[in-house]
Amino acid sequence: MTDTRQTHIPIYSASQPQFRSYNLNNFRDIPQIARLTEQQQLDIEIVGNVLPFKVNNYVVDQLIDWDKVPNDPIFALTFPQRDMLSTEHYDEMAALLARGADKTEIKEVANRIRMQLNPHPAGQADHNVPEMDGERLHGMQHKYRQTILFFPSQGQTCHAYCTFCFRWPQFVGMTDIKFASREVEKLVEYVKRNPQITDILFTGGDPMIMSAKNLAAYIEPLLSADLPNLVNIRIGTKVLGYWPHKFVDDDDTQEMLALFRKVTDSGKQLALMAHFNHPRELENDTVRQAIRNLREANVMIRTQSPVMRHINDDPALWARMWEEQVKQGCVPYYMFLARDTGAQHYFSVPLVRAWQIFREAYQQVSGLARTVRGPSMSANPGKVQMLGVADAGGQKVMVMRFLQGRDPDWVQRPFFAAYDETATWIDELKPAFGEEKFFFEEELEQLFHERNDTSTADDFE
Repeated sequence: MTDTRQTHIPIYSASQPQFRSYNLNNFRDIPQIARLTEQQQLDIEIVGNVLPFKVNNYVVDQLIDWDKVPNDPIFALTFPQRDMLSTEHYDEMAALLARGADKTEIKEVANRIRMQLNPHPAGQADHNVPEMDGERLHGMQHKYRQTILFFPSQGQTCHAYCTFCFRWPQFVGMTDIKFASREVEKLVEYVKRNPQITDILFTGGDPMIMSAKNLAAYIEPLLSADLPNLVNIRIGTKVLGYWPHKFVDDDDTQEMLALFRKVTDSGKQLALMAHFNHPRELENDTVRQAIRNLREANVMIRTQSPVMRHINDDPALWARMWEEQVKQGCVPYYMFLARDTGAQHYFSVPLVRAWQIFREAYQQVSGLARTVRGPSMSANPGKVQMLGVADAGGQKVMVMRFLQGRDPDWVQRPFFAAYDETATWIDELKPAFGEEKFFFEEELEQLFHERNDTSTADDFE
């Protein structure tokens, strides 16, 4: 996969960046859109009425190679593509738009389609939401013992939307399937009552869409509370890829960096869980300066991405991306598989192929980049890593293990699946050696049964 840099002049000054957002209402105002055919523009509109669509001028001008469109990876990462919907769903929405259906009917059909796309994979809504004093804490998830996820209400959008995003329900206006909370006091209390929690992960959406003032309203109560068990505050974000000006020359850049220093000065560790999906996102002066500024504020940057068709299913690209991350002082953390939601059929890479990509890329980098783990599925029972392919007992098998599990006892226990070079997710695999179930399945069923019977906060430890 080659990477061609564009040479046209940006429409804004890099020294005084002015953020401009594009969506279905105004994407035809983007000058480069004139390069697309009318059908390609219509495809964006049709698919964008089902899956969320937003992009900004930094992505448009600095990251997309318009000479490669529609095959440019950053274009596919941010602009809806026709094949992201099934033919049935595409044709249904296209017919509505062609006959001028009103917004209410379009929304009703879009919502019906969305509910067929597994909007909350891996038990997010059914099994991850904790309870305290008989109340479900809907803006939080507690799947793994040490880590609680918190969805700040002002952070449930992004500078641009990834077309693969497994949290796309946060952005489509369906409030009944959206996670969000303003109640940091309940977060503090929940962490106090659960001393096994060491990490809070602020997630979204993108918490870095918030101003420094709004983010401080969530973080400072954690610093002032008596929480000796809280060691790490993490922030999941795509901002370094989509708007690195946040840490360079935005209006409140210095206030934000000062907030981060306040966290680390308090003795807590601050980790930015940065999403980079393609090396091009790391290769301009603005993102390099943003990373330098964060490191000077004592922020640790760990990097992660799914492996995806049309975007980065190339070992050389991954090796280049990990090497560049290490060069800039970041820590490669995870290679994921695209989750079983939304447009997974468009992006998914078979498990065997994902392992081959990971292995070949891993072979090309030094030990400093080999902190990365993968390929990993964030599935219902936990984070399941594809370790490789082996011959065992005269059979070709896939070797798997848990990196995280709903039951901590599952972690690091290898298990075997019958070889299947087309499977893209764990629920498509069958146990090897004629076994009826994987070792964890009965325990998982029992765990969910017990939670349904006695729904208390302890059930989510």
